Amino acid sequence: MTIKIAVPNKGSLSDSAIAALRESGYRQRNDPRDLSLIDAENDVEFYYLRPRDIALYVGSGELDAGITGRDLLLDSSAAATEVLALDFGRSTFRFAAPENLNLTTGDLSGKRIATAYPGLLHAFLNRQGISADVVALDGAVETSIKLGVADVIADVVSTGGTLRQAGLKVFGEPLLSSEAIFIERSGSQRKPETETIVRRLQGVVLARQYVLVDYDVKTVDLEKACSLTPGLESPTISPLQKSDWNAVRAMVKRSDVNRIMDELWAVGARGILVTDIHACRL
Repeated sequence: MTIKIAVPNKGSLSDSAIAALRESGYRQRNDPRDLSLIDAENDVEFYYLRPRDIALYVGSGELDAGITGRDLLLDSSAAATEVLALDFGRSTFRFAAPENLNLTTGDLSGKRIATAYPGLLHAFLNRQGISADVVALDGAVETSIKLGVADVIADVVSTGGTLRQAGLKVFGEPLLSSEAIFIERSGSQRKPETETIVRRLQGVVLARQYVLVDYDVKTVDLEKACSLTPGLESPTISPLQKSDWNAVRAMVKRSDVNRIMDELWAVGARGILVTDIHACRL
């Protein structure tokens, strides 16, 4: 049975989503003007849609699943559920105001707050018991204060560069931490083809987070070295031709690998090699 999967057609999530699907073994469009693509070998039909609309299509049951942002899913109030975090497209939902003001969230009462995420903002204000006017805009909210339609904005922030260019600074704690996620309709019976794509994407996410480390170490130093590279279950250890040496292989978090290489060298490991992992099943 062919399943229908939504993919962001543009924006910050699009290229990374397509790359993750390709690494998972699925065909993807080469022409950005293509609106859909059939991967007959994997029984999947991909639809390239506005990221903001994907949760609504999935929640309505028109599509089986899709990739979007956590912020967009929660803002939509669609009947869709996060299945898997994909570890790209990270951002936070923050308040921002002119740099010359020192505001806190306690100062929001009575303010006009511009946002392209009214669902998220209303939910936060209701939870906090704050009475404020929400000015719903369709993007580019940074100019709303300068144009006099808002006092404060609430927007998704990646690096903060756009806010600084507009003379704004963030304040208060993030309302939400977001990233790209794989979603499906709430309460739906997951099809085998959907289960396969979830498992494959999970393998890609994990593979990007880890590397394989191989090294040689004397038997007398083996316990110290293995304590630095315990792996997921345990490291693989093989005897070398030299009777007092061993070859060790283990998965290591990519973010820790340079520190661990230094520490392995310090305890006597030699011939330390690092290899990328392109996919895995754990």
